[in-house]
Amino acid sequence: MSLEVQLKERSLNTCELCKRDEDLSVYELEPFDDSASRAVYLCQKCQDEIAKDDLDESYFMFLNDTMWSEHGAVVALSYRLLKRLGRADLLDMIYLDDETKAWVDDVREDLVVKDSNGVDLRAGDSVTIIKDLEVKGAGFTAKRGTMVKNITIPQDVEGHIEGRVNGVKIYLKAEFLKKA
Repeated sequence: MSLEVQLKERSLNTCELCKRDEDLSVYELEPFDDSASRAVYLCQKCQDEIAKDDLDESYFMFLNDTMWSEHGAVVALSYRLLKRLGRADLLDMIYLDDETKAWVDDVREDLVVKDSNGVDLRAGDSVTIIKDLEVKGAGFTAKRGTMVKNITIPQDVEGHIEGRVNGVKIYLKAEFLKKA
């Protein structure tokens, strides 16, 4: 069963944060291991809000409820968002077992790669491909103008980002991208 199908079933085809039922897609939490236990099903509005440098606390009022989810990935995302918002009062109430706590804290926020214009790219950003790129081993070309959402910054390959193009997770050189 595909990751998206698993998340649709788990979430009852609604955003696992705000409960919207439209414009939904998979959102992978770093470090990702290709399983539903490290991904959530989110609407585009939540993904757009998460990608902002300054989070709007009034938008994320639902975190009071989602932090109690039975799904570890939803709790982990809630924890990371509450941490970014500086909500120590709510962070103190979240229970994370040792394994989940280690995973949640295993994101290096300091990893930054620069796009073709010298703009900093961070995990969670969206980028646009500026040149047709042949994807080795996948048998397709990533076309210019393709949007890659929710990128990750791999720790092992300098100057690259990781993201999904045509449903395939690939590495892309940052020099062929621009921040969206």
